[in-house]
Amino acid sequence: MAITFVIFAGLLTAFSNYYMRKSVDAGGSSKSFLMIQLSIAFLVAILLNPIRTHFYAINLPMLSLGLGAGMLFGFMMLFLGKALENGPPGLTFALLSSATVIPGLIMALFFGPSFGFDYKLWHGLGSFIVILGLFWAGWGVVLIRDRNRWIFFSLAAVCLHALFLSTMQYRSLAINFSNSPTFLNSHEAQSQWFMPLIYFVAALMQAFTFFSAKSKRISSIEWRYGVFGGAANSISTFFLIWATEIAGSLEQAIIFPIFSVTIILLCNFWGQRFYQENVNWKASQLSVLGLFIATVDWKAISSFFFP
Repeated sequence: MAITFVIFAGLLTAFSNYYMRKSVDAGGSSKSFLMIQLSIAFLVAILLNPIRTHFYAINLPMLSLGLGAGMLFGFMMLFLGKALENGPPGLTFALLSSATVIPGLIMALFFGPSFGFDYKLWHGLGSFIVILGLFWAGWGVVLIRDRNRWIFFSLAAVCLHALFLSTMQYRSLAINFSNSPTFLNSHEAQSQWFMPLIYFVAALMQAFTFFSAKSKRISSIEWRYGVFGGAANSISTFFLIWATEIAGSLEQAIIFPIFSVTIILLCNFWGQRFYQENVNWKASQLSVLGLFIATVDWKAISSFFFP
């Protein structure tokens, strides 16, 4: 069931990404789309988390973590929108998904194997293969309005996405280890306001960006794509978190790679199908292979088959 949930989450994220590009193509701006998307995602996150679980308690440590993660997420979405305005969507989202190989290294450097974060040779090898595949995919791309701007915004989004994913793993560390060196304990980390806080801060940041730029009036089609994109993004996050909660030992080792691979393949598909993007499928397959090598918990898989 966890694998089904994570594939469904990847499908919804790909739809959300597609709605973002459609909104820009319809004459809208990434600012208006993100403001609507994140506002809707905030409301859906409240329904799916504190209201659904009837767990309304909030604490200062969780408030601090949620606000910090929300700023990272907000800036990441801002840079992502700018990257999409200057470059190919499929390659941009594939590059963003590659950030999943970085948090493991960050957590291993700060917390080590005693808290479940071990970095082995295959992690580095897989990460190198991912980067190689992405460079191969982008080598012949000519549909970039301003290559330097696209590279800057894309890489900034990747770095922020990696830090954002690390905050999610930081929270998971606090929940699973009572002796973890985190600034919040297990009970505080289980507060259901983590995701709503992230979307709330990100929505505020996008609203400030939108109104300070004196953007034009939002059209009905921008509202439509923003609402659909926001609902899809929030529900995707809900199913992804749910998958981590119900996954068995073998499923835990492969759910994040499957999530990332689903997004890369689907975004490349609609990039080629609807935008005639020159997708290098061999390079995409190489990146997918590297993603699996870098993020799959091979030790857990081997212990499952050879206890």
